[in-house]
Amino acid sequence: MSEGVVPTPVRGDFHMHTWYSKDCVTPPKSLVARALKVGLTCIAVTEHNNVEGALAVKKLAPPELKVIIAEEVKTTHGEITGFFLEKTIPPGLSPLETCKRIKEQGGLVSIPHPFDRVRRYVLKREVFEPILPYVDIVEIFNARTTFLRDSNMALDFAKEHHFVTGAGSDAHCAWELGHVSVEMPDFNGPQEFKSALGHARIRARRSMPLVHGVSKLNTYRKKIFGYTIKSA
Repeated sequence: MSEGVVPTPVRGDFHMHTWYSKDCVTPPKSLVARALKVGLTCIAVTEHNNVEGALAVKKLAPPELKVIIAEEVKTTHGEITGFFLEKTIPPGLSPLETCKRIKEQGGLVSIPHPFDRVRRYVLKREVFEPILPYVDIVEIFNARTTFLRDSNMALDFAKEHHFVTGAGSDAHCAWELGHVSVEMPDFNGPQEFKSALGHARIRARRSMPLVHGVSKLNTYRKKIFGYTIKSA
């Protein structure tokens, strides 16, 4: 950014899904429409184990809505999110290998919903030490984290290790967008994004625990009846 230029504030949500994830049936066009309706200007689309959904959203988004290509990758010991990716990172790799592959693409490594005792795929504590040098961001607020004390543990962990902090609605339904707003300076590229997060203000509220039931229902629905991705 040029010296003397005051950056335009960004209102972001950095965790969400579309029907490209197995537990979501939200079309990309509905996600874009909702994001604009609630005043978001930047979103990170973090599909489970693919970047196709993020690419579809980016193709539909107008210029006033920045879309970060991201992926929530299921590793052998929990989930890791990669921001600013160009291609899908395969699931089933070790946390360390996943982090390395994110960095190979010039991306940022984020730890989603750490310490959430309700979720199945939370990154396990025993693997933190080897990946700490690769971590850029810790998600300290996820609207789908049931217990606030788990979010507080994430914040304490981020402070202890001096990590930049992020937040997201983890929306699997379009109406969940608006539960999180990260207000921060504008940015251009991964490193400016990371720097801008260091000056962010998070405005957020938790979603009802019932949203997890909706996701499970979507998963079963797709398994039993199938689900065809028709168009963006």
